[in-house]
Amino acid sequence: MTAGRARARTTRRKSATRKLDLRTGRTVWQARPAPAIPKARLPTDRMTEVLVIGAGISGALIAEALTDAGLEVLVVDRRGPLAGSTAATTALIQYELDMPIVKLARRIGQARAERLWRRSRLAVEALGDRMQRLRIGAEQVARDTLYLEGSELDRAGLLAEQAARRRAGLETDFLEARDVLRRFGIRRRAALHSSGGFCVEPRRLAAGFLNAALRRGATLCAPAEVTRVQPGRRMVRATTKDGPVIRCRHLVFASGYEMPTAAPTKGQCIRSTWVIATAPQRREPWEGSAMISEAAEPYLYLRTTPDRRIICGGEDEDFADEARRDAKLPEKTATLSRKLAALLPGVDARPAFAWCGSFGTSRNSTPTIGRLPRMPNCYAALGYGGNGITFAMMAAQMLRGLVTGGGDPDLDLVSFRSSRKSR
Repeated sequence: MTAGRARARTTRRKSATRKLDLRTGRTVWQARPAPAIPKARLPTDRMTEVLVIGAGISGALIAEALTDAGLEVLVVDRRGPLAGSTAATTALIQYELDMPIVKLARRIGQARAERLWRRSRLAVEALGDRMQRLRIGAEQVARDTLYLEGSELDRAGLLAEQAARRRAGLETDFLEARDVLRRFGIRRRAALHSSGGFCVEPRRLAAGFLNAALRRGATLCAPAEVTRVQPGRRMVRATTKDGPVIRCRHLVFASGYEMPTAAPTKGQCIRSTWVIATAPQRREPWEGSAMISEAAEPYLYLRTTPDRRIICGGEDEDFADEARRDAKLPEKTATLSRKLAALLPGVDARPAFAWCGSFGTSRNSTPTIGRLPRMPNCYAALGYGGNGITFAMMAAQMLRGLVTGGGDPDLDLVSFRSSRKSR
């Protein structure tokens, strides 16, 4: 689903972001109550330094970063905190982009590809450090990453990718198929093995950062839907559906995969994914419960939870509409269960939870972060592909630099201008 480019500086549609039913089914995270987050209504007009639209993971990380810089922040969400795609994410926090360095280099150049991968690694490290400093408990646990041979990269391709990663300063081991079988129980697949990632419970992660921002004086108003944005050189005016107007010096769209209607969308599209979670396994299902993905298109991705459930997702395809996506849930659930059992014959692959959702992607599986074209003092964080939380942390750092005037040395890799050129 690719929308046309916005032609006016003022958004005049029914909503300032595109609306999607982002998920269906019951996720494993919904088996317990959602974390508590104080929120209020928006009864009257407001003025603030920064308005953040979106109270999911992206909005939470951005709000925390901006309040840490001493800025006054108001967060609004048309649903409520954690009610969008946050509850559907599988929350694999890893620096490895969906697109290998060897392929990304052919599209944007070797130096730029290496910089993106290194910045992704730094974002993962920064997120872990920030969680520790803020004492956020989100069931985080360190996990290695296993990247399996597949249709996109065979054994020789993995060796080339290992060399490219090492050139970029990212230590990665190559495992022969016999070693993958011995250590992980997966047959006939060579793999790359790396460290530095972790898994989290996504709602607790977002709640931890939102509550940190609120403790510093930020305000969260929900439900509150921004329907019109009027940018200006000195002030941005945001009109809400129920009437109150918010005036701010800076406005940040952090609405996840419900992309801003004013954002250029060439080369961007919406994809659908399906996920299952098993009952708790009797023992650790594979060595170290490493996060697993395939060098394939579409690919499977796996992780475990602290109680040894296996989360298995994939079967991605282009988004048509919510009804068609949802209708495929029983079929896709059966397929994922069958593929999981074939990959790891010793596990109980029967699904205890199943859900589906929609997410944004781009031609290079890279994010777009920065100032919106022709909209003064308006910014967006569009974290595409399978690294949504990693890209959200990257966006929080970069937008903090933009809003405070400090800038960021890697903005040229992800700005709207550079994204249009690379696509």
